[in-house]
Amino acid sequence: MTILLDETTTVLVQGITGPMGRFQAAEMLAYGTRVVGGVSPGKGGERVEGLPVFDTMRRAVGETGAEMSILYVAAARAKDAIYEAIDAGIRRVVCVAEFMPVHDVIEVRRKVRDTGTRLIGPNCSGLISPGKAKVGFYCDEVCIPGDVGVMSKSGTLSYATLLEMRRKGIGASTVVGVGGDEVKGTTFGDCLEMFEADPATRAMLIIGEVGGREEEDAAAVVAARIAKPVVAFVSGRTIPPGRSIGHAGAMVVGSRGTHAGKVAALAAAGVRVAETIEDIPTLLRTQP
Repeated sequence: MTILLDETTTVLVQGITGPMGRFQAAEMLAYGTRVVGGVSPGKGGERVEGLPVFDTMRRAVGETGAEMSILYVAAARAKDAIYEAIDAGIRRVVCVAEFMPVHDVIEVRRKVRDTGTRLIGPNCSGLISPGKAKVGFYCDEVCIPGDVGVMSKSGTLSYATLLEMRRKGIGASTVVGVGGDEVKGTTFGDCLEMFEADPATRAMLIIGEVGGREEEDAAAVVAARIAKPVVAFVSGRTIPPGRSIGHAGAMVVGSRGTHAGKVAALAAAGVRVAETIEDIPTLLRTQP
């Protein structure tokens, strides 16, 4: 098993006729993902990589029976695209758009809660279940099948970590890029609970960074409900106090969101925290 995505999942690409949509549709198909079509208003009847293009999500879902969608649309239009997917019956939506307005995400979170939809993102790198399927930006060169459930705020950090794991012969069951924004659809805590219930996942890896409270919240979930081993890496140990960095969610308020605070919270919950990416495979291997 995996979580959220496997070789049987049928996927629609919203924005498939744009340059990124076209490129990523081809990449997903080449990896084996069951992409069944795409949606671009006004482009219905065209074909991309042999896939049918529809004007609306309702028509696309009605004709293909798709279960998941991934959006390659501009941040300003992402809210409407997510709403259209949900209204068409899609219950797993991946939004990779960066700079999506916070108020839009707050509204979308209310919609996904009310409809039972799982939103991944925004500002995320997508998902990959190695050897089975992928949606988003993960490349197969760094991912091999295995039994570690991986969740990450940062795409770049996860690519580097997965490559280091691959070099040491450690693979992933599923990799979830949760995104770097403070307000998002799926959190580390959500992923921990899904991986805990997945028989194919032996251990879990959290790839975090300074800012926000998500790692501290994840530590509380581990302490309360997680029995499987958990390893974590938190980037930003040497960032000077007060320095502005990267992701929209990388905000530090008082002692909350600091590297030291995150590491302390995770360690107190029984999570083994790696100092460097190179240390992660050893910690994963030595878990009980």
